[in-house]
Amino acid sequence: MTSLTPELLAESVLFLFYLLVAAVLTVGGLAVEYASLQHFGAGELTAALWLAAIGAVMLYAGAYGIAYKKLLARTAASSDSQ
Repeated sequence: MTSLTPELLAESVLFLFYLLVAAVLTVGGLAVEYASLQHFGAGELTAALWLAAIGAVMLYAGAYGIAYKKLLARTAASSDSQ
């Protein structure tokens, strides 16, 4: 039976935290982009552009900044060290 070392536990908690933040930012970005399309369809161009910009930043931060740069790099580094 394997025992959980403090290093493994800390790494797992940090990985799950990054995974949760990436998922929340990505799903939130998609929701904001959808709201942007709704405002654009209603003729509210200023609100649509602001929401589109915020949604793009959220999608960039969630999908690229955290999921790709942090999680994928951390996963690749941990698999290389084994």
